[in-house]
Amino acid sequence: MTYSRIAGTGSYLPEKVVTNKDLEKRIETSDEWIRERTGICRRHIAADGETCSDMALAAAHEAIEMAGIDVADIDLIVVGTTTPDKVFPSTACIVQRRLDIHGFPAFDLQAVCSGFVYALDVANRMITTGGATTALVIGSETLSRIVNWDDRGTAVLFGDGAGAVVLQAADEPGIISTHIHADGAFEDLLEVPYGISNGYDEVKAENAYIQMQGNAVFRKAVGTLGSMARETLAGNGVDKHDLDWLVPHQANLRIISAAAKKLDLPMERVVVTVDEHANTSSASIPLALDTAVRDGRIQCGQLLLFEAFGAGFTWGSALVRF
Repeated sequence: MTYSRIAGTGSYLPEKVVTNKDLEKRIETSDEWIRERTGICRRHIAADGETCSDMALAAAHEAIEMAGIDVADIDLIVVGTTTPDKVFPSTACIVQRRLDIHGFPAFDLQAVCSGFVYALDVANRMITTGGATTALVIGSETLSRIVNWDDRGTAVLFGDGAGAVVLQAADEPGIISTHIHADGAFEDLLEVPYGISNGYDEVKAENAYIQMQGNAVFRKAVGTLGSMARETLAGNGVDKHDLDWLVPHQANLRIISAAAKKLDLPMERVVVTVDEHANTSSASIPLALDTAVRDGRIQCGQLLLFEAFGAGFTWGSALVRF
């Protein structure tokens, strides 16, 4: 039987940094208020003209280098993003062109903050069923372009960046299992309410911003992440105490802490980057993963749990032997 494993990780953060102190100058907020409610200290913001594919490509190069593969070995690209370069073609196709590789499947997947886990699920399934052997799985976002910087409820939360992994066919399972879910009944709790076929005049008027009912999202996220973790561990006969690391979506430190508590995991075994990166949506898990791999916390052979929750609502998890 064919399995898949993560062979390399990579990430990219834009050079520009916006601190909480910077936001104090624009909106009615404070560094203390933001830290207490979110755990966020700063966020990276894409430069003018810097695109989703620019960041995706930079993260991809790092992952390819770590994996020690030739670019020509790649036969699948899946990009999780909510903020693509263009309506079409896909950001994945743009990355494919810029890597100068051709002919194999390349496509985007839109599941907002769950986008990377969804993309990992799809790539894993394609590899284990013989549809690919070496996949480039990327989460990349320019969320700053859809943030209303005068709305203190959302302006403090989001940042830009990209993360990537190279997923390769293997004889033993690296990706042990993936679990993805959605429930569109909660559509209006977290959304950008306009798009191409609905409210396009608002898009052209630059009024298409993230809108969120924060308290309702928080409550649903905490409950859902707990049940998803139980589903993932129970489905694989794994005790929660056997986990080496939780690598969660970096939305809010209070949500992350609540998820860790449900798993009886000390925060020392949780990868936290929300303080430095803020919420980068589909990029947050691969960014956090790459950070912890490169600083030596995550080691080969350790057992990891990825879990994410996003608009839709969507949610997903992956149990991974690194």
